[in-house]
Amino acid sequence: MTTDGRRVVAGRYDLAREIGRGGMGAVWLGRDTVLGRDVAMKRIGLMPGAPSPDLERAEREARLAARLNHPHVVAVFDLVEDDDETWLVMEYVEGITLSAFVHRDGALTPDEAAPLVRQAADALAAAHHAGIVHRDVKPSNMLVTPDGEVKLTDFGIARAEADASLTRTGLVTGSPAYLAPEVASGSTATEASDVWSLGATLFHLLAGHPPYDVNDNLMGALYRIVHEEPPRLPNADWLAPVLEHTMSRQPGDRWSMDQVRDFLARADDVTVHPAPVGALDEDGTRVMFATPSDPVAVPPVPLDRPLLPAAPAPAPTPRRRRSPWPLVAVVAVVLAVALIVAAALIAMRNDSSPTASPPSRSASGPSSVPSSGSSTGAQAAAMRDFLTTYLSTATSDRQAAFAMLTKPYQTASGGFSGYDGFWRTITSATPTDVIADPSALTVSYSVAYTKTDGQHTTERHTLQLVRSGSSYLISDQLS
Repeated sequence: MTTDGRRVVAGRYDLAREIGRGGMGAVWLGRDTVLGRDVAMKRIGLMPGAPSPDLERAEREARLAARLNHPHVVAVFDLVEDDDETWLVMEYVEGITLSAFVHRDGALTPDEAAPLVRQAADALAAAHHAGIVHRDVKPSNMLVTPDGEVKLTDFGIARAEADASLTRTGLVTGSPAYLAPEVASGSTATEASDVWSLGATLFHLLAGHPPYDVNDNLMGALYRIVHEEPPRLPNADWLAPVLEHTMSRQPGDRWSMDQVRDFLARADDVTVHPAPVGALDEDGTRVMFATPSDPVAVPPVPLDRPLLPAAPAPAPTPRRRRSPWPLVAVVAVVLAVALIVAAALIAMRNDSSPTASPPSRSASGPSSVPSSGSSTGAQAAAMRDFLTTYLSTATSDRQAAFAMLTKPYQTASGGFSGYDGFWRTITSATPTDVIADPSALTVSYSVAYTKTDGQHTTERHTLQLVRSGSSYLISDQLS
């Protein structure tokens, strides 16, 4: 119903504004007029391919979340119907999802990431002790408040031990980038699957991106999850054992959630204080059916045999038997992006103007590129340093370097397979004579490549950069 132009749900909840949207519905800020408190109202939407709202899913989320009374779990208060719509009434948490936090401010240091993931592990350990498997653990299902408190949300696809309602044949549920290998291959999720997904979440926080890129080739990503060794991070520092014992292909080799929580507890004296910012879910849950007519259908990936021939193969197709120089150009662009990011870091350190805004995280976190009001010299230095950083990243973490290209340029570069095909042949890339033009957002440089076969080459390139939030991306290679 509507009162004075405002929407009131079930005669009690006064809706204010939409504050989020995920794969299964919109979330609104509301006011409980009976108890006088703010609440989050999730309007239950449609599952992909479903003819009507998934009320069973909403009831399951309410029922399972109600079983958990935990400080790091978003509480569920009510499930109501109004004008043929179903609403889940939840605790309102003022904060930002971890995925939006990293997207805005960049990768976290190990000491910053550990206390955040530890709180999520504590909530998941409590769920496991209650016989509940979350099944959709990911950064966008974790809210962090300005005080650094983490709240786990969205138990909509969770399953209790005695609940067989989600055991349809051919159904794989979850967010592809964080799926455990056994789930990606069609097996039922277990507590160990949540452990993998939490490890993948930690990877995202440390790397600034998910462990698997599912945007361009979902089937290829699922194949890599099932058949290849998990990716590792050279900068994981003291958290490397956590990644090794969570993102382990064999469920029996993974730590329990209690062990993960206890290991991470050593960094509880470090607190991250993100400023609250609204953001959409960037790694939304997908429900994947082995149904040929479904445009988002994805069959489970068999553990014991490869995918269809369409799966990514290490050898290039005949169409790509061209000169390697286009790939070199792509590499140069990526290098320029890295230089810009590094340049931004130096510029922020050099800009000591009293009008500069304070960072939103601790000083140990990544810095931003200079604003448009910064000095030209500072911006040029930031761009040069960014290029140096990019080239170093391209030879040590190709996925991280690939993320420094714009989406169109990633496509123009032949996707990650084409990009990776070039950079895997390079052991070092040393830039010299770097000239940055902040007004045109271009950077020109010479780069000396050392290849895996011992050969050395030197080339000259100019990269076009674009600003992306508080950082840069490479959008093109001009020469």
